Amino acid sequence: MKSTVTCDMEGVIETFNEGAQEVFGYAADEVVGKKRVSLFSPGLIVLQNVEGWLKSAREQKEYVGETVFVRKDGSTFPAKIRITPTYKNGEQIGYCGITEPVDRPVNVQIKWTTNLIKWLVITRAPFLSAALMPVFIGGAFAAALLGDSAFPALNYTLTVIGVCLLHLASNVYNDHFDWKSGTDQANANYFLKYSGGSRSIELGLTDISGTLRIANGLLVTSVAIGLYLTWQVGWGVLLYGLLGAALGYFYTAPPVRLVARHGLGEVAIGLAFGPLITAGTAYVVTGAFDPTWATFLVGLPVGLLTANILIINQIPDLEADASTGKNHLVVTLGRERTPWLYGGTLLASTLIHGWMVLTLPMATALWWLPFGMSVVYGAYIIRYMVRNLNKRELVHANVQTIILNVVYGAAFASIIAFF
Repeated sequence: MKSTVTCDMEGVIETFNEGAQEVFGYAADEVVGKKRVSLFSPGLIVLQNVEGWLKSAREQKEYVGETVFVRKDGSTFPAKIRITPTYKNGEQIGYCGITEPVDRPVNVQIKWTTNLIKWLVITRAPFLSAALMPVFIGGAFAAALLGDSAFPALNYTLTVIGVCLLHLASNVYNDHFDWKSGTDQANANYFLKYSGGSRSIELGLTDISGTLRIANGLLVTSVAIGLYLTWQVGWGVLLYGLLGAALGYFYTAPPVRLVARHGLGEVAIGLAFGPLITAGTAYVVTGAFDPTWATFLVGLPVGLLTANILIINQIPDLEADASTGKNHLVVTLGRERTPWLYGGTLLASTLIHGWMVLTLPMATALWWLPFGMSVVYGAYIIRYMVRNLNKRELVHANVQTIILNVVYGAAFASIIAFF
């Protein structure tokens, strides 16, 4: 019995023959247009091997090898796999995989680096830039406020670690509650690596209870760091930390579930990954609240840019999110209005930055550089977004939105620190 499965370029199943139904145990209507071919492989094999298989298929017109697959009932079996690219009008549109079970053991060696990548996937660690940019800005701004006073390097380093752990905990809590609500299971349209969560439960890298244990462990470690800093600096550390933790947890956690409240989720993310971090970091460094609110203000532009990452990542997830009550702004306003939402958020970010340049005493002419970068880069992204709003090519705008956040944050922090 041979299984023949075809999929698009992102792995969404398009055809599933009788042999595939027999081999894998799924009915065609369970998977066609609803699942991705990664469903049939153990998660570690997906992380380690699938990208290489597809690259070989593209470059050599065929990949042939042996691996281990997973049936619907969770049992595994060894098989021979042949992958070839599929074309339409001379352009590659996907892949065809032919699977044939074999009666001999197949041992797929998993590298230690793959197990490391597993944890990066579960925690979505590559998105840490969203937390690092405001903590860098807050640290640089606070150092400028200190002037010639000694910079508390240890406390600042612990702040960076604590903020990162809190961000990772929020990511895993998000996956936990999105799986419990059925949002992830309903979503086949996500952009791989950028939207739709980590897919770690779907890949079998962990389970629903595992996500809760991991998130709780990250949160407890972050709280321990926060308590130490509270002892060293003051009760303000606890205030900022608990506010950030609450916004991250209740973004998807019931009964609050901010993401379902028509814009409160976006506001929460903009605050948590912007002014709360910059003001909290400045409190740790200076040991005092800023009565002028400048440490809060400097985080607003980068927080709004982070909110735009969230907004553009919600576009491919729209239908699945709407079906499970995840009524964020993209669901509320609709796909066609999303470029206006994105543009308005970007405009607010740039206007606030411009106001800072004109009003903050320490601002210099170089502060206009991040402003200009946001305007030009953001205009390019919006133009591309409008042209590709209903296409899978929109993923390029997702990537560029992350880059804009990093470039702005790194440039602004560097200018404050060194100029």
